[in-house]
Amino acid sequence: MASSAQQNPPSGGPNPPEKAIKTFPYASRLKDGRALALDVWSIFNAVNLPRDCINLGQGYMNFAPPEWAREEAEHALRSVEGNHYSPPKGRVRLRKALKEFYSPQFGRDLNPETEIIVTSGANEGQYAVWAAFLEPGDEVIIFEPFFDQYLPSIVFNGGKPVYVPLHPSTEPAPGTKYGKKTWNVDFEELEKAITPRTKMIVINTPHNPVGKVFTRAELERVAQLAEAHDLIVMCDEVYESLVFDKREHLRFANLPGMWERTVTVGSAGKLFAATGWRIGWVIGPPTLIGPTTAATTRIVFATNTPMQEAAAAGLERAHAHGFFEQQLREYEERRAVLLDAFERLGLEYTWTEGSYFALLNISRVRWPEDYNFPKTLEGRGKDFKAAWFIANEVGVSSIPVSEFYCEEHVSIGENYARFAFCKDLDTLRRAGEKLQRLREFVV
Repeated sequence: MASSAQQNPPSGGPNPPEKAIKTFPYASRLKDGRALALDVWSIFNAVNLPRDCINLGQGYMNFAPPEWAREEAEHALRSVEGNHYSPPKGRVRLRKALKEFYSPQFGRDLNPETEIIVTSGANEGQYAVWAAFLEPGDEVIIFEPFFDQYLPSIVFNGGKPVYVPLHPSTEPAPGTKYGKKTWNVDFEELEKAITPRTKMIVINTPHNPVGKVFTRAELERVAQLAEAHDLIVMCDEVYESLVFDKREHLRFANLPGMWERTVTVGSAGKLFAATGWRIGWVIGPPTLIGPTTAATTRIVFATNTPMQEAAAAGLERAHAHGFFEQQLREYEERRAVLLDAFERLGLEYTWTEGSYFALLNISRVRWPEDYNFPKTLEGRGKDFKAAWFIANEVGVSSIPVSEFYCEEHVSIGENYARFAFCKDLDTLRRAGEKLQRLREFVV
């Protein structure tokens, strides 16, 4: 038996050498998909900003979903069944509700068994589509600025993103002094981006972050290219209920010949101001939904049961409550408050046609040469510094748009900051007043 001295060496003796921490090489997809980079959401997190800074950067609401939908989640949690797995395709009730809600909009009697799948948020639905159809090296065309989850989801599934930038308009928006019409597609650039390896094109309408609603003429041009090159089209329509100025939300899948090659992605989080529910869906022909179902079953197996019940209730009861009509009026009022603040500020901005985002041109903002920016902004677009300066000195946070570009096209996006107006009117009014101080820093 060892002595006590052997068991407990003197505290004054030399410290044993520290053992090196074992590390393992990580997959290259993490780097290629920007997953290891410090993202914009971490930099502009509320923790890093002044306590009184108003957050118009992140697109989450500061108001609740409708009570009559939330009650269904509570009811499910009080039951036995509501606390257990749902079918991988989604709960029967929700798929039936989706069928009833969307069949008239697609002009066809949707089959909830073969043409609709419920996913763990729209992001996971998109991921499952790419997992189902991309082979290594397949190219996916995305319009810039792009929703940032597209890039890693494509790369993680072996695909190669190909970037086609939208271009800011110089035409004035009607009835405004500083507003500009929405951004445009250069179809020559789009055609040149298509190669023999192109498998898919992604359309996001209404668009995040531009707020663009694609026109019929634009969608028809994309449809011609999809037909000519036999492409799958993913139409990300999560902001479908937020289309302003009596514009029409056109479903790409409804264009002649497009149903058979289109998956349409939707979101309960965007429809019902419930981003934490993480309930989405994908709608399309059996030839596309079948493989997507196989993929999502292996990715998450099943989606949150009580929140599916809430989403089903939302779809079932929305029309009786006049919910979407009232929500649209409220968002139009919110948009008016923010865009009026931009007008009073005297800076150019992009007129928001849909979604709950607005782009402000911040290229004229200046700050002291010796201003103390954090090291996390080094190597980023100049819009990062502008957005940081505005958040810290004016007290309103936004998101620099260059985050949503490839390196080659950063110069297009770095003139803009994205502001979210999915907030209550009081918050937006206070933010609008704070923004007026920015005049002091505009040249």
